[in-house]
Amino acid sequence: MTRTHRMITWGLGLVVVLILLHMLSGILLPFVAGMAVAYFLDPVADWMESKGLSRLLATVIITLSFFLIVALGLAMLFPLLQGQIIAIADRVPDLVALVQSMAEQARAYAESVLPADAMQRAGDAASDYSGTLMGWLKAAATRVWSGGMALFQLVSMILIMPIVSFYMLLEWDRIVARMDHLLPRGQAPVIREQLSLIDQTISAFVRGQASVCLVLATFYAIALTMVGLETGLLIGLGAGLISFIPYVGAMTGISIGVGVALVQFDGISPVLSVAAIFIVGQVCESYLLTPKLVGSKVGLHDLWIIFALMAGGTLFGFTGVLLAVPTAAIIGVLIRFAISRYLDSPLYHGGGDIPQ
Repeated sequence: MTRTHRMITWGLGLVVVLILLHMLSGILLPFVAGMAVAYFLDPVADWMESKGLSRLLATVIITLSFFLIVALGLAMLFPLLQGQIIAIADRVPDLVALVQSMAEQARAYAESVLPADAMQRAGDAASDYSGTLMGWLKAAATRVWSGGMALFQLVSMILIMPIVSFYMLLEWDRIVARMDHLLPRGQAPVIREQLSLIDQTISAFVRGQASVCLVLATFYAIALTMVGLETGLLIGLGAGLISFIPYVGAMTGISIGVGVALVQFDGISPVLSVAAIFIVGQVCESYLLTPKLVGSKVGLHDLWIIFALMAGGTLFGFTGVLLAVPTAAIIGVLIRFAISRYLDSPLYHGGGDIPQ
C-alpha cells in the first residue's frame, strides 16, 4: 500500500469516527466521562499494583474511594449551595435593574458627546452584533443542554459512568496492549512516539489544570465569604471550577461577584475587595499556579483551548466539551510532528528523497 493509499484510508477512518460521534453524541456522555475518570485514576492503580495489590483489588478500592469522596463532597456542599442559589436568584431583579440603570447612564453620556447620526449608527451596529451574539450563545447553550444535560443523560451519568469507570480502569493496561498490537508494524515506532507525546500533553494538562481549578475554587470561595459576600461560596466555587477555560473563570466571577456586591453593599470598599480577589486569583493562576502545576511543555495555547471547547460544545454538546481538550492535544502533537517532518523534507531544503 502506497503512502497516498494509507493517507486516504486514515482520512476515511477519521471521517467515519466523526460521523459516529455526531450521531451518537446523545448517549456517549457517561462513556466518555467514565473513560476520563479511568484515565485520570490509572496511575494510582499502577502504583498500587507495584505495591503488590492485584489489579482487581486496586480497581475496587480506587473506584469506591473516588465516588465516595465525590458523593460526600456533594452531600456536604449541597445544603450550603442550595441557600446561596436561592439568594442569588432573589438578587436577579436587582441586578437587571442595576445593569439597565448603568446602560441608560452610558447612553445618556454618549448622546451628550456624540452626534445624532453617529449614535444611530453605533446603536444599529450594537443591536446587530448583540443579536448575532445572543443567537449564537442561545444555540450553543441549547446544544450543550440537549446533548448532555437532559434527564436521561443525568440518570445515565449516575448509573452508567461508575460501571464504565470500573471496567475501563480494570482493563486499561490490556486495552493499551491490544491497541499497540493492532498498530501497523512498519509505522509502529513513530505512532508509539506520537501517542506518548499525546499522553504526556493530556495528562499534564488535565491533572495540572484540575489542581489549578481546585486551588482557585477554594481560594475564591473562602476569600469571598470572608469579605461578606452572601453568595460568595457559590460564585467562588463556580468561578474556580470553570477556570480550565483560560480567563473565563476570573472574568465570569468578577462580573457576577461585583454585580452582586453592588446590590448587596452600600459602600464601595467591599465591591473593590471582591474585584481584588479575582484579580489576585488571575495573577496567581497566570504566574504561579499554571507554570508550577501545568507546566510550560504542554503545548496547548489558551486560544486553541478556548476554540476547541467552543467547537466541541457546539458540535457534540457536553460530550464534545469533554472530548475537546484530548482532541486539541492530539491535533497539536500531530501538527508539530507534521511540521518537523516538513522541515526535514525536500519540500523545505530542496532536492533529495522524502524521508519515510
